[in-house]
Amino acid sequence: AAMKQTKGLEGDKMSIIKFEFNPKVGIDNPALTLTEDTDGEGVGEPRFYLLSKESTETFGFCLHEELGCQGHVIRQIELGGVAQRRGLQDGDRLLQVNGHFVDHMDHLRVVQKIKASGNQVLLAVLDGDSYETAKSLGRDLSQLLPDDIRPRLCHITRDKSGFGFSVSCPEGTKGTFQLSVLQDGPADRAGVPPGCWLLELNGDSVKSYSHTQLTKKLKQSGNKVTLLVASSAVEEFYRLRGLRVTAALADTSRLPFKVRELHLVKGPAGYGFLLKEDDCSSGGVGQFLWDVDAGLPAERAGMKEGDRVLAVNGESIEGLDHEQTVHRIRAREDQVTLLVIDPAGDEFYHSVGFGGMVLL
Repeated sequence: AAMKQTKGLEGDKMSIIKFEFNPKVGIDNPALTLTEDTDGEGVGEPRFYLLSKESTETFGFCLHEELGCQGHVIRQIELGGVAQRRGLQDGDRLLQVNGHFVDHMDHLRVVQKIKASGNQVLLAVLDGDSYETAKSLGRDLSQLLPDDIRPRLCHITRDKSGFGFSVSCPEGTKGTFQLSVLQDGPADRAGVPPGCWLLELNGDSVKSYSHTQLTKKLKQSGNKVTLLVASSAVEEFYRLRGLRVTAALADTSRLPFKVRELHLVKGPAGYGFLLKEDDCSSGGVGQFLWDVDAGLPAERAGMKEGDRVLAVNGESIEGLDHEQTVHRIRAREDQVTLLVIDPAGDEFYHSVGFGGMVLL
């Protein structure tokens, strides 16, 4: 993604984010079916698109903030790109990113949310005419969207009674598992909704599992298990649109592993840490924090040796080498903000199909 600053028609700055397209990558899923205008006031319904790309590919559109035009505007949809293949239209206004309402957010923050999605992002958009009409009528655009369209990722620790849920499956079928949850049990405390549907177990899809295979996998999980689940309403939302629910779209707020934001102000002796490039346990290389000096800004900010850096000053460092990351850290003379995760959290998120970008 390349960030550009260009001049608007009257000299004001307009920020543009361009997601480029690699034409060598083939066509994947078809565009979603569009809903129709049903409110009688000239305001259509939001449309939902799941954009999936390869790591060598980008999403094929620009997101504009334009002078005299409200909202986050979809522009420059590249011919044959992912966005065009799904059906995004020039002038569409972006309302939601991965279930988060963004119309009220700062433009660059919205861009960060898209970039943090990695290779898959779920967008909700409204056509430009409907958006302008809704704004002129004073409509609350968030009310046009479902309350919650995100599956949940839940990490459960067994107690003496077990995991606190049971599984039912229609006889003779595979991959269709509904969970009954024990009130105040481990699953309930981990946020598993009663009557939800099981989609993934420890990062693996259960679509091909029989009930016997699922039971065996649960026993092999030991004392801890991670489930991707969706309520009936969420499952229906995705099913009607032909979408596959993945962990990358999940609500992770109930998970025990958290990223940390560290704000450091340089002292007379510097920040008090070293940055080291090393292999990640999940594969590839990463930038890690070491030799944290006692009493200096890094330690006071909560830095721990072995933390992996995910972002510098709000921008992901995915794909950057050591020298580029150091340059980002030094970009501001006397302060820096780092987003980091400890080794246990890093390994956990990789095991369930999350990359660092998703954690931003």
